[in-house]
Amino acid sequence: MRIGVFVCHCGSNIAGTVDCEKVAAAAKDFPDVVYSDDTMYACSEPGQQGIIEAVKEHKLTGVVVASCSPRMHEPTFRRAVERAGLNKYMFEMANIREHVSWVGKDKELNTNKAIDLVMIAAEKLRRDKPLISKKFDINKRVLIIGGGVAGIQAALDCADGGLEVVLVEKTTSIGGKMAKLDKTFPTVDCSSCVLGPKMVDVAQNPNITLHTYSEIEEVGGYVGNFEIKVKKKATFVDWEKCTGCGLCMEKCPSKKSFDYFNEGIGTTTAINIPFPQAIPKKAKIDADFCRKFTKGKCGVCAKICPTKAIDFEMKDEIITENVGAIITATGYDLFDFKKYAEYGAGKYPDVITSMQYERLMSASGPTTGHIKRPSDGKEPKNIVFIQCVGSRDKSVNRPYCSGFCCMYTAKQAILTKDHIPDSQSYVFYMDIRSPGKSYDEFVRRGIEEYGTEYIRGRVAMVYPVGDKLIVRGADTLAGSQVEVEADLVVLAVGAESAVGAPQLAETLRISYDTYGFYMESHPKLKPVETNTAGVYLAGACQGPKDIPASVGQGSAAAAKVLALFSKDQLESDPQTALVNAARCIGCYKCVETCPFGAIKEIEDRFGNAKAEVIETICQGCGLCSVTCPQSAIQLQHFTDNQILSEVKALCPSMMEKS
Repeated sequence: MRIGVFVCHCGSNIAGTVDCEKVAAAAKDFPDVVYSDDTMYACSEPGQQGIIEAVKEHKLTGVVVASCSPRMHEPTFRRAVERAGLNKYMFEMANIREHVSWVGKDKELNTNKAIDLVMIAAEKLRRDKPLISKKFDINKRVLIIGGGVAGIQAALDCADGGLEVVLVEKTTSIGGKMAKLDKTFPTVDCSSCVLGPKMVDVAQNPNITLHTYSEIEEVGGYVGNFEIKVKKKATFVDWEKCTGCGLCMEKCPSKKSFDYFNEGIGTTTAINIPFPQAIPKKAKIDADFCRKFTKGKCGVCAKICPTKAIDFEMKDEIITENVGAIITATGYDLFDFKKYAEYGAGKYPDVITSMQYERLMSASGPTTGHIKRPSDGKEPKNIVFIQCVGSRDKSVNRPYCSGFCCMYTAKQAILTKDHIPDSQSYVFYMDIRSPGKSYDEFVRRGIEEYGTEYIRGRVAMVYPVGDKLIVRGADTLAGSQVEVEADLVVLAVGAESAVGAPQLAETLRISYDTYGFYMESHPKLKPVETNTAGVYLAGACQGPKDIPASVGQGSAAAAKVLALFSKDQLESDPQTALVNAARCIGCYKCVETCPFGAIKEIEDRFGNAKAEVIETICQGCGLCSVTCPQSAIQLQHFTDNQILSEVKALCPSMMEKS
């Protein structure tokens, strides 16, 4: 074995608290190390070229690079050693940036720790073996979960690229949150006019199969060959027959059903089409409010439906879709404003959310675009907007900024003046965050041209006096308490992860953060990829985003899928589990443990029960290896012997005693 060690300075990131020259010098004394050097930037082109030249000049058979996280640059260095003529798995990486330099300030201690990490990396490399990838065919169909603006954009881009697309949406229509908006900032153009044509394009594109009112039930397989089980929930209306005429809505006697599309600010019928531009424009019966289901009698809709589309016996249906990649665009939900009892949320009818206010302003809303107070239907004159409701507030476990609340509040204040010219809008805010293109100018326009009064400070409480609401808070700029008499209070609720997001993440085998938002593979270099190959992110499922950012990420995810499918075959990662049949006793504990279903039960030629790993499905998590009582299954490139060699190098005396 001839090992070469390369210690990276990473500018001052590592060299600032680690003596890189000393680490490189110490590495020369490690077993089988025949070459060691330090370099300013190992990942740069000159740095990689230096590694390649050293491999050839010193006839190296393995390389150790001590630098940053393998998560960032391990593929970079593997490609470099491969160009030098080595097997790319004859490479080890010691993380002396995140694990050393960035977590300690004592240079001597850091240097000693870096030497130890390089030593154990070299020790593992001595036991590494060349691994060979295998090629497999891929299914060039893509599944997109979520029919909001990000999912729509991704679907259209993939379809335009010639791919077959399966779009799954959990509600009865695509469109997401954007479909509920009246206007968009900062251009104040009609949301439906912008989104509507894209929704129609989805419906008419021959490459897109649309499953609405459906959810992902199960995900199996691996990148290039996923098997998806989709649950199509019962709508009690045969959508093949339904023409969307709306006659059933006109005749339905149950007219006090909760209107989910209008955020409960109005009511609807038990059978309904959520909004006029819905895609698909099909009716659905809400069993919680339908008299046929709650009382056992009625059935008016079935009697008057001209196409006989009503089916009260309809059941949920499971269908299977085979795809090669998945784009997750499940969007976000709005914070539950009722948690702010001090604002009278849920108690006073004239304290509403920003989305409810959006529906009041919309021509397709319950008041046909006329702003009216929910309590008495009167036109409000003084409207108070309260910012950061469910954002930047640790007391409700929402310390993050939702990003777009400042902007939609400015938009709503401007539109309020257009709807009610003699009205006055007040905004209680913490900070105005408007970093997008033309965003700050838009906020200034609301203040200077439309007379919106901004008050910097938190609201302490909202309470009624007669038919008015008193908003009491602080003006931190003036250093005084203020009270504003309001006819209507609008809470700028923040974004939170979609309901069921963590459960879906576990089904997809991707990571999510403390708040339920999906984790990208790398925040800078892989913003739309996940830790599971073939699964990509788009839009606000990753974190709060406005419309332009969501659309951009939808296109980015589509580009990644198109790049993935540019090849007819993919290479599997050989860092998979391998069964030693001679040691396997056929207990199948590994089969029960494997979260990917990558291990199957077989019999050898003598009829003995054995386990076998399906390499293309195995993700190399190692759970089977630690479960096996016989140590018959080992993770290639991370075998027990390789890991124990690292421990022995670091703690020789402890290993001798054991």
